[in-house]
Amino acid sequence: MSKQRLTYRFALPDGREKVFALELDADTAELATPPAEGAPAWTELAFHQCASCPLAAAAVTHCPAALHLAAVIDGFADLVSYDQVRVTVETEDRAVSATLSAQQALASFMGLLMASSGCPRTAVFRPMARFHLPFSTETETAYRVASMYLLAQHFAARDGGTPDIELASLERVYRGMHAVNRAMAQRLRAASRQDAIVNAIVLLDVNSSLVPAAIHELLAEMKPAFAALLAES
Repeated sequence: MSKQRLTYRFALPDGREKVFALELDADTAELATPPAEGAPAWTELAFHQCASCPLAAAAVTHCPAALHLAAVIDGFADLVSYDQVRVTVETEDRAVSATLSAQQALASFMGLLMASSGCPRTAVFRPMARFHLPFSTETETAYRVASMYLLAQHFAARDGGTPDIELASLERVYRGMHAVNRAMAQRLRAASRQDAIVNAIVLLDVNSSLVPAAIHELLAEMKPAFAALLAES
């Protein structure tokens, strides 16, 4: 099984460095689930379980996304949202660095973890995890979301389905993510002493609300760049 290796390096204001080396399955973009033994109580599936969660506590004892977050958040327990951190994201092909607020840095990292965690609701975003772009702007996110969704519609059409080229169901996808973010914020409020961790999820949720609402407008702004390609159609 081939792996996609990705490392997040956080240079914290107090001089510490936190390093997280991830290995995603190169085909599915899924992370191996951490062991549930010894995990904190807030990771248990029934603790603020998402209203739309299809998992049953009788079969799955712990929330997959929460288990992944529990493995990393202790290193950021004393950060507040506006603390500035230097983050470097390394892959086998390149490294990307930025200095930004703790909540922005953590939102990028936690979004990747949740998409790859094995949560059945966040799994729709695994293609974006597979081609992870840290610290993306609103316009970059809109381009990537639309590209991901329309490529899925291409695959659906090739398999005999009816493609949704109008992005009509994209809002439904994001509603599912909104439910996950709200429940995860409740879990993290029980786990974190400071606000950077919780506000990172809140920031993810804000983006989950804004992207589907504004995506047609954002894509329309990009249309001039497609003039030559459209002329070939």
